Amino acid sequence: MNRTAKKQTRGTRHTSKVSHELHEEEQFDDLIDFEDDDNSAAPAAGEEYIAVEAEEPASVEEDSLKIYLREIGRHRLLNGSEEIELGRAVRDGDPEARRRLIQANLRLVVSIAKRYNNRGLSFQDLIQEGGLGLIRAVEKFDPERGYKFSTYATWWIRQAITRALADKSRGIRVPVHVGESMSKLRKLVRAMVDEMGRKPTMDEIVARSGLSREKVMLTVGAFRELVSLDAKLRDESDTLLADMIEDKSLPHPETVAEEGLLSQHVNTLLSRLSSREQDIIRLRYGLERESPKSLEELSQLLGVSRERVRQIECRALKKLRKDDQARNLMDNLN
Repeated sequence: MNRTAKKQTRGTRHTSKVSHELHEEEQFDDLIDFEDDDNSAAPAAGEEYIAVEAEEPASVEEDSLKIYLREIGRHRLLNGSEEIELGRAVRDGDPEARRRLIQANLRLVVSIAKRYNNRGLSFQDLIQEGGLGLIRAVEKFDPERGYKFSTYATWWIRQAITRALADKSRGIRVPVHVGESMSKLRKLVRAMVDEMGRKPTMDEIVARSGLSREKVMLTVGAFRELVSLDAKLRDESDTLLADMIEDKSLPHPETVAEEGLLSQHVNTLLSRLSSREQDIIRLRYGLERESPKSLEELSQLLGVSRERVRQIECRALKKLRKDDQARNLMDNLN
């Protein structure tokens, strides 16, 4: 690749990256205009974030989570003017301002992560992914645009967590937009169950959601969990699910039985020939599960002339034609 082409490639990648980031900024602008119940704005400075308490530690991981929650609780929340001041310092390359802005919003990460708990990733993993989103928000924050940092960071943290859930929580990766549709449909179905006291029908879900039946079916299909083929068919059984699945690469049992009987019949008939005659008939007609061989191939394989192979074959066939069963078998093979 020449130098000009390399420059063009780098330029194309840079343009694509910038376009992607601008698209994400536009998505954030849309979020400011409209947020659903699940995406409520972050608390104002000075207010407490959603309290997140670890349960009594049952493992080292839960114990370390409790320590982490205690540590981040010691960092003071920032007011609006402090966020703007630190945002400008971060933009100018101040690492200390970057650290303070991140630490002051770690409780926001935990608060948002709690909403996505029990969806396929551990609480610790959700906090870690949300932390990456927070770092991204600090790097992208423009204090001159008039947004509160906590509101701006909420969008990036949610993006990081939902992408992680789509990429890592399932055996088969589900696109982010499908994952979001799944979450909204789950919420709708739960609300309908509470209202109706029963599971809603597909028609009722379609009517309530405003989606097409095909879209609802696609989303509902993505809900299904993967089942291991090593799972037992029943708790008290030793039979695995894999044992009940047909292996289409294997021949059908009836075919195996028929081939076995045919092989026995052929061996009985060929036993009337000499060993050299048996070899030539088997190879000439492909009776050894191989493709039939030509006179030339048999000549080279046996070390005799083509004419000699032909003579032995004719003699063997004459012997077999004298037997009615052999004659019927030869007709089938032909």
